[in-house]
Amino acid sequence: MSSEIVKIPASKGYYTDFQLAIAMVFIAIFMILLQYLGSLPAWLYRVPEEIIPNFAQWLDVIFNFVKDDLGVLVFTRFLTGGLEWLLDFSANVFFGKRRFPNVGPMPWTAVAAVAAVIGYYLGGWKLALLGGGTMVWTALIGQWKIAMQTMSVLTIAAPLAFAIGLLLGVAAWKYPWVDRVIKPILSVLQTLPFFTYLLPAVIFFKVGPTAGAVATTIYAIPPMILMTTLGLKKVSSEVIEAGKMSGCTRGQMLRHVYIPSARTEILVGVNQVIMLCLAMVVLTAFIGMPGLGAKLLAMMGSFKLGRSFEIGVTIVLLAVMLDRMSKAWVIKQPEHFERGTPLWKRHSMLLLGLAVFVGFTLLSLVIPFLAEVGRGQNFSQGKELDNIIKGFLNIEWVKVTTGFLRAFLNVQVLIPFRNFLLSIPTPGFILLVVAFALSIAGRKEAIFALIFFSLVALSGWWDRAIITLYSVMSAVILAALIGLPVGIFAARSVKWSERVLLICDTAQTFPSFVYLIPAIMLFGITDIAVIFSILIFAMVPLTRYTIEGLRTVPQEMTEAADMSGATRIQKLWSVQLPLALPTMAVGFNQAIMFAFFMVIIAAFIGTQDLGQELQRTLAGTDLGKNFVLGICVSLMALTFDFTIMKWAADKKKMLGLA
Repeated sequence: MSSEIVKIPASKGYYTDFQLAIAMVFIAIFMILLQYLGSLPAWLYRVPEEIIPNFAQWLDVIFNFVKDDLGVLVFTRFLTGGLEWLLDFSANVFFGKRRFPNVGPMPWTAVAAVAAVIGYYLGGWKLALLGGGTMVWTALIGQWKIAMQTMSVLTIAAPLAFAIGLLLGVAAWKYPWVDRVIKPILSVLQTLPFFTYLLPAVIFFKVGPTAGAVATTIYAIPPMILMTTLGLKKVSSEVIEAGKMSGCTRGQMLRHVYIPSARTEILVGVNQVIMLCLAMVVLTAFIGMPGLGAKLLAMMGSFKLGRSFEIGVTIVLLAVMLDRMSKAWVIKQPEHFERGTPLWKRHSMLLLGLAVFVGFTLLSLVIPFLAEVGRGQNFSQGKELDNIIKGFLNIEWVKVTTGFLRAFLNVQVLIPFRNFLLSIPTPGFILLVVAFALSIAGRKEAIFALIFFSLVALSGWWDRAIITLYSVMSAVILAALIGLPVGIFAARSVKWSERVLLICDTAQTFPSFVYLIPAIMLFGITDIAVIFSILIFAMVPLTRYTIEGLRTVPQEMTEAADMSGATRIQKLWSVQLPLALPTMAVGFNQAIMFAFFMVIIAAFIGTQDLGQELQRTLAGTDLGKNFVLGICVSLMALTFDFTIMKWAADKKKMLGLA
């Protein structure tokens, strides 16, 4: 068996690729030396402007043709009418928009009570307290209206994303050609920066909630497609045969056999849809979406960190509540009742929810406070928190620590690293990336790396792309230095593993905007603030997958190491880490993807990268430039995604873990 795993031809091929990679590295180093000596021709340092294709203009021509000549704009504006009606209805229900149909708003106490009932039904008293407590906090802190503005869009966007994703997932499962077409599209969509979704939505669907709802829906569709396809493919043959033997038609097989059997995977997709919708609906503040995101953006822009902190807590609580409830729905099994069971028994929780809603609605007519918390009645401590934060930042040891980190990391580490990356000639940088892909993944991935980074070089935004990559690389390296040791330590015991994984689960529910608050608080508007915000975001998957990788090491391997007299350190380095590396590589890959996502959000701080340029495109209608910038980010992210995931898959096969 082992002789089949380690074949001589494979080893020979590997060393051939490795030698090619080494040769590329030497050529790149030679070019760098020539550049420092001033002997490298200018056309080898950067692609001459005169040969850079005007991709943005070409795309603008295509978009204008699609928008105007094909009449797509007229069609989307027609759709806008129906979507606006849904959003107006939802807005009236949640916060009383005072537009037709005027049917709201719901009292905050009624919503809180219903949230508690739903929580109890899905997960018991703890989830009931989380659901009801989140709503009570939101109202009493004076953020009810802006939170309901966000929720009103979420309740429209999430079901739309679910329905479209489910239909496309079924189509991809049923028709192989649909699967082949949709997979590369999904790969690109999952790596595109969120700014790339916003401008087309604005152009085709107007500024405000409508464009925000469309961008949110499109952003959340990919995981629903993937999870639906995965769930349908995993349906056991025994279940399929049983359905066929009972005489089910194709439609009945889908409705009564396949989809119920894939329930768990589909509900996991629903969870991801809800979380992505919440994250995106906050970020759509950049295109005029009212709600928590807009308020947070305004508060951070005016440096009111106390109020920003309060809004951040609200966003986190909503995210945690929706995450926990949707996850509880995944594991909750459907209840079955005997024929003849009374209606009130079969739908007891539904009737309870309806009763408390009606009860609190009637009470709110008598007691106005139960309907709406007035400005003078809320418990917001924004100003006080501002003073506390300012006082904390003025503590001598805090000033010394943050000042040292700003001075040391910025001046001694980050800026020199950025300048070094920018000094590398474009062909040399591409050769280094290709060498990396070739050495660990193979020639196919190396070709992809060559094509992708060459396109970035030809985009005309090479320097901005390198600054983006510098932020990603710096943050991921620092995240690895912290996250890997934490994961290794936590994996040593079940108790610590559970605690750290709980923290990771909670941190993953935080909308990305929230991570900017501590970064700005501690480091102001600097490169280190950007790196710090990305670092926190990227550290979560690194820690999680390190724990998962070490915990899934076969027990017989660790027992064999113990029997051979290996010390704890020897067992870790020689047995556990090598076997956990493929899983850890997945975490490393996710950290890079998260970093690429977060670096675009960090453009709010004022970075000189692709994110800042993307943000600027939102002020106009430069759709071509918007897509070129977004594709540049996507191509760089896909390069690392393809390379690392291929290495992880090959490593698993080699270790017999696949």
